[in-house]
Amino acid sequence: MFDRILVANRGEIACRVMATARRLGIATVTIFSSADRNARHVAMADEAIHVGGAAASESYLRGPAIIEAALRTGAKAIHPGYGFLSENPDFAEAVEAAGLTFIGPPASAIRAMGLKDAAKALMDRAGVPIVPGWHGESLDPALLFKEAERIGYPVLIKARAGGGGKGMRLVERSGDFHDSLEGAMREAEASFGDPHCLIERYITSPRHVEIQVLADTHGHVVHLFERDCSLQRRHQKVIEEAPAPGMSAEMRAAMGRAAVEAARAIGYAGAGTVEFIADGTRGLRPDGFWFMEMNTRLQVEHPVTEAITGLDLVEWQLRIAAGASLPFVQDDLAIDGHAFEARICAEDVTRGFLPATGQISHLAMPPHAAFEHSPVRIDSGVVEGDSITPHYDPMIAKLIVHGETREDALARLISVLGMIEIAGTTTNLALLRALARHDGFARGEVDTGLIARDLDRLVEVAGTDRRHMAIAAIVSLGLLRRPVGTDPWYNLVGWRQWSTNASHIRLERRGNGHDFVVSSLGGHRFEVACGGWRIALSVRATNDHAVECELEGHVFHARLAIAGEHVTIFLDGDAHGFDCPDPLAGEDEPAEADDGITAPMPGLVKLVGASEGERVMKGQRLFVLEAMKMEHTLVAPRDGIVEILGAAEGDQVEDGTLLLRLRSEETGDG
Repeated sequence: MFDRILVANRGEIACRVMATARRLGIATVTIFSSADRNARHVAMADEAIHVGGAAASESYLRGPAIIEAALRTGAKAIHPGYGFLSENPDFAEAVEAAGLTFIGPPASAIRAMGLKDAAKALMDRAGVPIVPGWHGESLDPALLFKEAERIGYPVLIKARAGGGGKGMRLVERSGDFHDSLEGAMREAEASFGDPHCLIERYITSPRHVEIQVLADTHGHVVHLFERDCSLQRRHQKVIEEAPAPGMSAEMRAAMGRAAVEAARAIGYAGAGTVEFIADGTRGLRPDGFWFMEMNTRLQVEHPVTEAITGLDLVEWQLRIAAGASLPFVQDDLAIDGHAFEARICAEDVTRGFLPATGQISHLAMPPHAAFEHSPVRIDSGVVEGDSITPHYDPMIAKLIVHGETREDALARLISVLGMIEIAGTTTNLALLRALARHDGFARGEVDTGLIARDLDRLVEVAGTDRRHMAIAAIVSLGLLRRPVGTDPWYNLVGWRQWSTNASHIRLERRGNGHDFVVSSLGGHRFEVACGGWRIALSVRATNDHAVECELEGHVFHARLAIAGEHVTIFLDGDAHGFDCPDPLAGEDEPAEADDGITAPMPGLVKLVGASEGERVMKGQRLFVLEAMKMEHTLVAPRDGIVEILGAAEGDQVEDGTLLLRLRSEETGDG
């Protein structure tokens, strides 16, 4: 076994690898960018080496610098994690050429599966079923359009390199094909340095089911059963589970055999995942699944497989890379219970899943284990006070739960999601809670279109009732004080001898302002008025982050997170954030809502679709913004003429930057 390894990654996966290495007595070295100097993975490693600037291209993608860091620190092997250089065969070869061990498959296996078109041809020859489509080399839009017409809509355009939903577009009619192809190629070039795309028939009720394989260097290959990853948004996974609901023993055996044959066909070694698309219209069946791709690395969702098998996949990556043989065969493996993984991300679901940035001012998790088997496991690479930046993936944590049955595990998932508190950035926690409670999901009726079909219901903003607003107003005014000692004069808050003390405050939530009048009645009792309503309630601080409230005989508890002018109320499993703007601060006069386009998040301007003085039509694509390697299209809010163009292609813009302002076509110059 190695005595020292370098982990060539960041965040949660770097911490995950180092946790297993530490358990095995292996010293760890990691790398960091300028943006990650104080990151958790840096603190967790025995040594850390700075390798460049904040952008991944200047740091985590600098193969020579990473190899030099390993040699300089005496590391014997490099673990690439996932993402970045994990599926780069040139990097794997360079690691081996430097006399180090690459903790992953041979470069030849990575290369064989690295391009989806070549991989599908290889799998077809190996007898693994593939989805009908076009897998050629051409970049000619006219030819690709002709092939799409031949296949028949809907079709899926997919980057042949990489994964994670990047460079992927669903096209449902021919009129959308060219714009979708252009966007997919541009995103593929930005993410993988390869604009080539393939086109496949789109399965209308698709289930995304993948098989985890494990292979040593002595010819032994096993599969560790399946994971269902069908709950997706924009082709990126949200909640994964193992085993797959509705999976028969017959189909599991057929899919497992196909995955093992795929691994054997390319001489695979280590942990890998063979992904299949299944037709869910008539349930899972052995003749209704097709090969999509193989991820020649560890998957984000690998903990659900660990939960149902009891195996540590990182440990087996390390042991296999060190030359060990698998001590078990397929018949030795069995499924134990059921597991779910929910990805907690900094993103604004109500704004089309836009990535969110900001400092995590409050982070509270229920009791759990980290990076090891447990009924409740939370793997994370961030801590309270960390900032989510536009440079990297916005995932904050992964929640993994395990139970004896699917029903047990789902109940645990719902319960734990309701106990997680995050403030300082917008997250997808409300969506995860809604999905966990979704009737169809509870019945195991899942496919990749579920979120899109039920999006309105799933992203319905949790109602902010008078309780939340009243507590926020009282807290923001500083009217709560925990008793200190027995001095009654010190502990009187808001008391007046001759009259009721009334305080005024304005709070904003989701862009809407509310004016409150809060009267202190003594004895932790308050009256709160806003608009046409008025309520009286008791609010008592039980500690710095919690209050006990009583309203009309109902006693309930709420948690608090206060950061500057922002207060978040955690109540009934939901977060309700309020801003208390400085009344003396001036405000810039905003443009009319229909006159301007502002950047919805920090990002890189990849495309500008108009110039100053040009006439544009409502819905016309005007900007493409890239954030965290995903593209976001901004369109004209109305017909008009471009009066101001505030950004050019290649500009890095901040959230709220004015990108464009329109004027009406009637100029008055006649």
